[in-house]
Amino acid sequence: MTDQKRLPPLLKLVLELGPLVLFFLTNAYADRFGYADNQRIYAATAIFVVATVVALAVNYVLIRKLPIMPMVSAVVVLVFGGLTLALQNDVFIKLKPTIVNTLFGLVLLGGLYFRKPLLAIVLDSMFELTEEGWRKLTFRWALFFFALAALNEIVWRTQTTDFWVSFKVFGIMPLTVLFAVAQTPLLLRHEIRKKEDAAGSEA
Repeated sequence: MTDQKRLPPLLKLVLELGPLVLFFLTNAYADRFGYADNQRIYAATAIFVVATVVALAVNYVLIRKLPIMPMVSAVVVLVFGGLTLALQNDVFIKLKPTIVNTLFGLVLLGGLYFRKPLLAIVLDSMFELTEEGWRKLTFRWALFFFALAALNEIVWRTQTTDFWVSFKVFGIMPLTVLFAVAQTPLLLRHEIRKKEDAAGSEA
């Protein structure tokens, strides 16, 4: 258990954000390669699908494991990205964040209902928390995922495609980081590793 391979934090960040950054850059500059303005999103979607698969493959090659959250997201990207390209309708790729975030929120609430700490699995968590800590943190993350889903719906339905693409990169990720950092006091209150270490040293 303790020898389980983990990606270095920087590489993990690159693999998670890389496809999203390529999606943004392709949408921004595809016109320079002959794509019309209304076709840039399709070029970006194609790059996004390929980059997502490559990132997941690299992850597996390095640690022989497919993390739950990126894997579920990749499946949705493949399905809805494929529909976007096949039907030439960008609504499908715009729905992807709504579906993924709603799915994660429902899974976390389902775990709470059945008294299972699914957050450690979904977020690949390295924390050791009390039962109360997991329960509170899980509920907060579930609400946050639902909020992201609602926010995505508002943005793509009311703003331009270019604004929505920028929001995916410069909106959702910073919001997620800020929310995660805001949970630090809860983690510190319910973290049990220090208590166990102290008990071990006394023994």
